[in-house]
Amino acid sequence: MDQSVAIQETLEREENCIIAVQCDVLFDKITESRLLGLVESSEEHALFIYTHRRMAITADDVSLEDIIPVSLDFAVVEVSSPEELAVVGADTRVRISYQEEALELRLPFGSHSRLFLSEVNRAWSDVCKSPTQVPKFQWINKYHKTTKGQGVVKQALAPLSTTLSKLNQQRKTEKSSDKKGSIEREKGSNGGTQKSKVCSSPESQGISSRDDRNDLVRSSSHTPSNKAQILAMPQFNLRDNLIKCELLKNEDIYTYLENFSFFLGTYNVNGQTPKESLSPWLSCTPDPPDMYCVGFQELDLSKEAFFFNDTPKELEWTKAVSKALHPDAKYALVKLVRLVGIMLLFYVKKEHAEFISDVEAETVGTGIMGRMGNKGAVAIRFRFHNSDICVVNSHLAAHIEEYERRNQDYKDICSRLQFRQLDPTQPPLIIMKHDVVLWIGDLNYRISDLDVDNVKELISKKDFETLHSYDQLKRQIDEKAVFVGFMEGEIDFQPTYKYDTGSDMWDTSEKCRVPAWCDRILWRGKNVVQEHYQSHMALKTSDHKPVSSLLVTGIKRLNAEAYKKTFEEIVRNIDKMENECIPSVSLSEREFHFKDVKFMQHQAETLSLFNDGQVPCQFEFIQKPNEPTYCKPWLTANPPKGFIAQGASVDIELEVFVNRSTAPELNSGKQQIEDILVLHLERGKDYFISVTGNYLPSCYGTSIYSLCHLREPIQDMPQETLHKLAEMSGDENAANTEKPLDIPKELWMMVDHLFRNAIKQEDIFQQPGLRSEFAEIRDCLDTGMPDSLPGSNHSVAEALLLFLDALPEPVVPYSFYQQCLESCSNASQCEKVISMLPQCHQNVFNYLAAFLRELLKNSASNRLDVNILATIFASLLLRSPTKQDLAEKRKTQEFFQHFLIQGSS
Repeated sequence: MDQSVAIQETLEREENCIIAVQCDVLFDKITESRLLGLVESSEEHALFIYTHRRMAITADDVSLEDIIPVSLDFAVVEVSSPEELAVVGADTRVRISYQEEALELRLPFGSHSRLFLSEVNRAWSDVCKSPTQVPKFQWINKYHKTTKGQGVVKQALAPLSTTLSKLNQQRKTEKSSDKKGSIEREKGSNGGTQKSKVCSSPESQGISSRDDRNDLVRSSSHTPSNKAQILAMPQFNLRDNLIKCELLKNEDIYTYLENFSFFLGTYNVNGQTPKESLSPWLSCTPDPPDMYCVGFQELDLSKEAFFFNDTPKELEWTKAVSKALHPDAKYALVKLVRLVGIMLLFYVKKEHAEFISDVEAETVGTGIMGRMGNKGAVAIRFRFHNSDICVVNSHLAAHIEEYERRNQDYKDICSRLQFRQLDPTQPPLIIMKHDVVLWIGDLNYRISDLDVDNVKELISKKDFETLHSYDQLKRQIDEKAVFVGFMEGEIDFQPTYKYDTGSDMWDTSEKCRVPAWCDRILWRGKNVVQEHYQSHMALKTSDHKPVSSLLVTGIKRLNAEAYKKTFEEIVRNIDKMENECIPSVSLSEREFHFKDVKFMQHQAETLSLFNDGQVPCQFEFIQKPNEPTYCKPWLTANPPKGFIAQGASVDIELEVFVNRSTAPELNSGKQQIEDILVLHLERGKDYFISVTGNYLPSCYGTSIYSLCHLREPIQDMPQETLHKLAEMSGDENAANTEKPLDIPKELWMMVDHLFRNAIKQEDIFQQPGLRSEFAEIRDCLDTGMPDSLPGSNHSVAEALLLFLDALPEPVVPYSFYQQCLESCSNASQCEKVISMLPQCHQNVFNYLAAFLRELLKNSASNRLDVNILATIFASLLLRSPTKQDLAEKRKTQEFFQHFLIQGSS
């Protein structure tokens, strides 16, 4: 969750919290949690330090404690030794100094902390670049005392030295202890201890000049004169990439395989709390595994967890797992990642922790509109010795008939789940770009074409082979629809879903679900052997049974002597090549045309580059003069930069995708599908690539005003008409001879379809539709054919939400947004605001509110309530013209709830 929102609420309008991170402040032998925010005002920056309670969501959760100006007296340095930097502790230790004081912090390891530190560094760099322009920081003064009447600061601010002085005494103590040897530090999130030398003398931390600082920023290793490493993003140039590429090509020369055991476990806990020991599941192997990757689904089914991603069950289940790990080894928790109820825990034996690096965690929601996190995946990637490994825990769409939706979820996770790389200029890593991929979770694939009695009969006979032939996942893999290249072990255990909670009895509820192997474990990669694959019937907490697999995996380890020899030889060859040759490439094509581009319909063409020169080369698409990026926003080149070995080739996908931000100007004809890409070779020449296409206008991304003035489908209208209507949008006095429609016909078609067919549809507006069906619905609305909408109720519902989301001006226009916030607690004032909207916007608002009230009359069937509908629709109807914080979000929901209560006009 973005905790900068809570900080922003404590600030005045002139100040902006750029980024926030939760960290530990290290006092003498104790640590205290703090929230750190980088705040900007008039091009000056300062670090605001807050005490906080739980996950900081609003200003009520935080209290301002100290402020550190980012000035010439400021410095931020790494205080970890080189040995520590190579060890996974999921932490980064830094020392922030200001004038004569210093503050030592421990930041959680990962890309967000690196991003925070890089932003701090950027602010500091700006100050160092202009040492003559001394920042005044007058804006900070108002935060140093309680400001009556404005409610900016919750309490009087302590003097700056309050927090820092606690560290000062510790620093003096450390200074003497450092002479004696090393101190022990607790490795925060993985629970072990690691001995380390801490560079603590103030002299070693000082930055004598701007030139010295720039040298330190570029330095990538510790030297005797550089004990304090400045935290900045490393620099990767052509030479580095050449060496990296050649090392990868010759990896077999300097690595060897060693087997390590990975225990994989998945458990859908159905919102329950741990009621029994997990040892029968997690300690079922004779020998302790080297690694544990433990995944949960449906950790918390409450609405609070869904809307605020905050749950006490995370800690309860983590404790239960830690207690149940194999008793014959000690383990360290390297990383925990959670999205609503989907959680993944990664433990290693403590002796392996120092060989784990490059740990990153990411999440992706695949719920309604591709955003909600009730379904989706969490993943952790890491490097173990010389092997890159990715672990994915996913919860895919439910219901027996929804296998296509599950396929779509899988593809969405593969394409959207991306890990930032250490080098920020490099494209993100996708799941499949790892040596080994381990995929666990409640994949929700069911058993088809057999009734419940036949399924239970095959189970009673233990004829799992025959039963497996009816398994949807097996059939989809056989058809190469999903999990291409993945392996799954033989299933010789009974289905893991659905049981009566607390028993081994199959589902006896009214729905009487057909048993199914919902919970699965698959892998992809070489040198992997499965030792076991089983369910654990002893655990009865949930309506699912947990599943485990033990995989013995060949991991690439480094032969240091062979590596050194290979590295030196590569460097010698590169030196020789660089001096002799100019890079060049040949292109498969110079012109690309995309035919019939549609809203939210991906199109791609392949550009092949062949290195026909005498040396490896590095390419990059570069910006044209006076343009902010290398291409138009509807176009991407993937990858946008890269490296090609001599005689090798690379394929670049030129992808066109029109979304809600790019559709309005393409619909009106203000923009065309036209661009020129400039492909630059480092130390070589530039190549120019032409991209053209024709865009088919859509009701998606067209204003309410324009649509109310279109009686024919949008694709039947001349471009000039669309352009003229776009120019007139927002001007109620514009001359138009024809009386407009009360509401857009496209909106009426979708709402009318749902009113007639989906008023009692279970989970309507909560379960996503199919991408393929959305395309058919969009085409129907844009062309007028066929007469009635195709697709399932869920697809039409999602199409309606996407329509509202894509409006260039929301249903409640931006100019009325502030009035809505101010009147949110008064129902009559809210109605007054709506009565002032432009007529077509007012009609749309009232029409949608009336439809949603009808839905609520059938809440017993569709499982909707006022809170759910207000949460979903308020964010679409009342969009903020700027970034919306959580307090505003709640006010918009309160505003819209007045119109959902029965009896509202």
